[in-house]
Amino acid sequence: MLDGAMSWPEAIFYLGVLVLVTFLIAIVVVGMFDWRKSRLQADQAEDLRRLVRRYEQLAESSMDAQQRVAADVAELRSRTASIEQILRTVE
Repeated sequence: MLDGAMSWPEAIFYLGVLVLVTFLIAIVVVGMFDWRKSRLQADQAEDLRRLVRRYEQLAESSMDAQQRVAADVAELRSRTASIEQILRTVE
């Protein structure tokens, strides 16, 4: 044999090792992509939960503000009615 030459069994063995290493690298890359995808989906779900909580808080505070405004308007109406009654009695 020549010094730089390789026999067929050695060439097939190295080719098989190369295919195996390529396959393992492909599995690792696909696994990393799947992990990243699931992580992004989890982050999006958490952002959505946070947004829903903020919306619920806003809706609750808006409802409280509407109830306070309604109570203030009712009080103003009753005061206006009493002032009108006083003005009618004065006339």
